[in-house]
Amino acid sequence: MAEDSTGQIVPPKYDVNAKWDACLDLTVRRFVYSSLAGAFSGLLFFRSPVTRWASVAFGAGVGIGSAYTDCSHIFYGSPAKLASPKIADPPAPQDGQE
Repeated sequence: MAEDSTGQIVPPKYDVNAKWDACLDLTVRRFVYSSLAGAFSGLLFFRSPVTRWASVAFGAGVGIGSAYTDCSHIFYGSPAKLASPKIADPPAPQDGQE
């Protein structure tokens, strides 16, 4: 746990250093693993060096994007759950119309 200058323990909710450490660790791991997965799939599926590098870049982008999403959850909490939209009942058909 982190301690401030008065010797009090900072609650985990407000410990920004631990959050940054977790986010940096998460970002590096996801970037590396996704890049390696992109490189492996590029070697497996593509022949051209350009498309192989494109698959590596796509994997890196997926890794950074997923890490960004999880880091925003770490810093700001989970997003509010959205309620499903209320759909009004359609009007009943008239006797002569359908």
